[in-house]
Amino acid sequence: MTEKIYSTRAYERSMIAAVLAADGDDGRLLLDRTVFYPGGGGQPHDVGSLWLGDDELPVERVTQDGDGVWHWVSGGLPAVGTSVRGDLDWARRYDLMRTHTAMHALCGVVWNRFQAPVTGGNMEAGVGRLDFDLPNWDPDLRSAIEEELNLEIARALPIEVRFVPRSEADDDPALIRTKANLLPASLTTLRVIDIVGLDRQADGGTHVGDTTEVGRVAITKVESKGKGFRRIRIAVDP
Repeated sequence: MTEKIYSTRAYERSMIAAVLAADGDDGRLLLDRTVFYPGGGGQPHDVGSLWLGDDELPVERVTQDGDGVWHWVSGGLPAVGTSVRGDLDWARRYDLMRTHTAMHALCGVVWNRFQAPVTGGNMEAGVGRLDFDLPNWDPDLRSAIEEELNLEIARALPIEVRFVPRSEADDDPALIRTKANLLPASLTTLRVIDIVGLDRQADGGTHVGDTTEVGRVAITKVESKGKGFRRIRIAVDP
């Protein structure tokens, strides 16, 4: 299995790792440790480079499976046991961290007002969208939600990573914000992102250390998706 450095140390942007497996037909490498997030929960996978001395292997795709985290690279694959250095595209990753935290902050504001579950979401660096079950949405609320969101962000709320038993999540509906609980029954421990005092929910992605790093957030559009569902789009200032 791969040591998932990104899961507990989101600010680490490089690593030294050993090749555990090489799939030449698919152009991918399995590493024993990585800073590259494989994607999930609406957050895209990281990109960057692996290095064999001075030879660069651009990392174009990252996924995980039961064996660990796989890195798709351009160029010839090194042999099993080879040591490589990995470097993230840090500017992109950091913008994704800021965006992801902004989306959790929005979740917190909406949950505290409406206890509305999330029905979907997605993001790219600097922009994102969340879908909520909000049958009683008033268009005049848009500016009020945006103002409240930015007031919360300005409070410099710390963001903590915790690991909790599955039973705790089953007893606390606020930890699973999706309308349907899609977590497999075999999952016994959950990673929880806690924006202290605002939002606490199960999540596998990467986040900043406190909310001031997010900067100002604009709600750029609120769309009706039918049957009381609303899509809220946000943009994070550069």
